[in-house]
Amino acid sequence: MAYEGYECLKVRVERGVAFVTIDHPPINLFDLPLMQEIDRIGRELEADGAVRVVVFDSADPEFFIAHADVGLIQRLPTEPPPRPTSLGFFHALVDRFRTMPKATIAKLEGRARGGGSEFVLSLDLRFGALGRAILAQPEVALGIIPGGSGTQRLPRLIGRARALEVILGCEDIPADLAERYGYLNRALPPGELGPFVERLAYRIASFPAEAIALAKRAVNAAELPTVEGLLEEADCFNHSLPTAAARRRMARFLELGGQTREAELALGGLVERLRE
Repeated sequence: MAYEGYECLKVRVERGVAFVTIDHPPINLFDLPLMQEIDRIGRELEADGAVRVVVFDSADPEFFIAHADVGLIQRLPTEPPPRPTSLGFFHALVDRFRTMPKATIAKLEGRARGGGSEFVLSLDLRFGALGRAILAQPEVALGIIPGGSGTQRLPRLIGRARALEVILGCEDIPADLAERYGYLNRALPPGELGPFVERLAYRIASFPAEAIALAKRAVNAAELPTVEGLLEEADCFNHSLPTAAARRRMARFLELGGQTREAELALGGLVERLRE
């Protein structure tokens, strides 16, 4: 698939990984043009069978996504509408990256506040540069609340008390603290961040697309009550088992000495050889 006609994003696809760079000067404001392009890229990536992993980064080393456009928020209706019964535009936009059958990754070097933080939280994995990456939910200081999924994703990720610290405190959370809280998967020295994320993205993309999609679906079911989640896991496992890739890779695993003491002591290297 050709990813053309974007003004706020730069896209390249290599070895099953789509690298999407946000390039929307001066601060990568999450305004309507950027929202529309991220919505569009999400739909295109979701439908592209050649892509197994998506990595988002920024062309601006100081801003990943500054925050949602406050001017746009000011134009929203001041009379509360009826309680929603379906996801609105922004919620649907960010949730697509949580549910699409691809692994989605943030490579974070600058600031991601407000709606930018909520977008990052909607991705599957988050990695930040020490001394550079900053996350925050400053909405309460403006008299509103995080309305793009922050109040729901943060407690699930870092716990209720820490989520309230972030949301009510409205302070910047640097990469080292974000890692400690679980806001980021890992915080790495700036020079190590890019190579780490690329290696992980290519590694995941080397695995069968069906297994990636089903594993993600099963993990998403962890938000269900335990028994419902276990039933969903069982269904995903049953659907992964008969795939051609699974049958081929399990056979290859045994051919290479899997389940022998020698092979199991060096399983990481054996796993790399399953795609040969």
